[in-house]
Amino acid sequence: MAHLSQLKHSSGDWRKIKSDAVAVGIYDDLKLTRQFQGVNRELGRGLSNALAANLIKGKAGEVKTVVGKKGAIAFVFGLGKRGKLNAEALRKAGGGVSKACNANKIDSVSFLMPVDAKENYHSQAAAEGLVLGSYQFNEFKTTDDDPFDMIGATIIGGNKKAVVKGTIIANGVCLARNVENRPGNVATPTHLAENAKEIGKSGGMKVTVFDREKFTKMGMGALAGVASGTEVPPKFIIMEYMGGPKKQKPKVLVGKGLTFDSGGISIKPSAKMDEMKYDMCGSGVVLGVMKAVAELKPKMNIIGIIPSTENMSGDKAYRPGDVLTAYNGKTIEVLNTDAEGRLILADALSYASKYYDPEYMIDFATLTGAVVVALGHVATGIMGTDVSLINAIKSSSKTTAEKVWEFPLWDEYLEQVKSKIADVKNVGAPMQAGSIAGGAFLEAFVDEDIPWCHFDIAGTAWGDRDLSYHNKGSATGEVIRLVVDLMGV
Repeated sequence: MAHLSQLKHSSGDWRKIKSDAVAVGIYDDLKLTRQFQGVNRELGRGLSNALAANLIKGKAGEVKTVVGKKGAIAFVFGLGKRGKLNAEALRKAGGGVSKACNANKIDSVSFLMPVDAKENYHSQAAAEGLVLGSYQFNEFKTTDDDPFDMIGATIIGGNKKAVVKGTIIANGVCLARNVENRPGNVATPTHLAENAKEIGKSGGMKVTVFDREKFTKMGMGALAGVASGTEVPPKFIIMEYMGGPKKQKPKVLVGKGLTFDSGGISIKPSAKMDEMKYDMCGSGVVLGVMKAVAELKPKMNIIGIIPSTENMSGDKAYRPGDVLTAYNGKTIEVLNTDAEGRLILADALSYASKYYDPEYMIDFATLTGAVVVALGHVATGIMGTDVSLINAIKSSSKTTAEKVWEFPLWDEYLEQVKSKIADVKNVGAPMQAGSIAGGAFLEAFVDEDIPWCHFDIAGTAWGDRDLSYHNKGSATGEVIRLVVDLMGV
């Protein structure tokens, strides 16, 4: 478990920076900039030879290793088409360079910002890429004879404040990845609460944790129902960052903290059940964002809420056919105990609606396998009640290159989650619109006057996307960067 937690910045001559390698960019037209030529001279025409041999294409995301005279090393990162430089190309470049450093056992690198990377966000993205690409999760390995983690990187050029901000945000993502990658016997609800308290202590936040007895007496019947089958203590976690005026409405973030999901009595197939340690990635989003908030200290009010439990099938477990009463008094007919995430979120959304008068609420959950069928591992499914909020989320999505796709919440879908014996049921129409049914259910627990959006991150929270700043088959920390941008932190 390791990643670069700090980056250096310099506006001076890269040759005066003590690094073991240098990273320089090139566009796909392969025209050599003065910056590129300067590095080439230091390498003894190593880059020119690589270009002549057609080893370098300059495509965005490409990183090539070049060895020059006396063992000097350069990493050449592609920038795509000249005149169309974008932040994602630099994020990919940073990630690729860090991975190349680890692969080649290079302790430190100087990353030269392209001279035409004029926007501050370009520097932020490059910093994010360098930190995220350096991430490795080796916490439980004891037999690796030669582990290697790069120890330093310096960004040459660009904007220093943006580099610092990008580093802070990426550290939040890496914290989320650590928590999400840990197995269910380690990343318990208590573990989530401990992380929340540590973040809160560093950021001047009030952190409140309700245990099973407390939240049950409070009337959180949905969370209590899901938690009834496990002996591992469930938690209801509240993080309050009040950096703005007292009268300012808070932004509320709610994250599903299902630390292991067996499906309950509606048990899942055994194949890939180990991946259900990732069913708490919604809580990882909240923790990651709040970690960044703790360091960036914005002048706004932000609330993070995490309902957390396991979903197991003990003799006390809730059953198909049971009726649960949520915190807002609405009754829920349980038809499938494996549709449990929406149940614990129901109490969290109800609680936030009652106590915080939010500017808006957003929830994050690995809610449905159906969203993977619809969108694969490429995009997060979103749906909500407020056009302005949805549009703002889409705008931030384009900025951070974390794709989202809106599903409708038409009245027909809301009708499909109504129950014949209770207010709502926790499934929709059979074999139809499974992701939308989850959102339609949650909508019943959000007050009508509160702008709200649901993020179904089941396809993006972990998986096999080929991005240099991700690790295949591992937690991604997806949408943390998007949410920080959305809030204007």
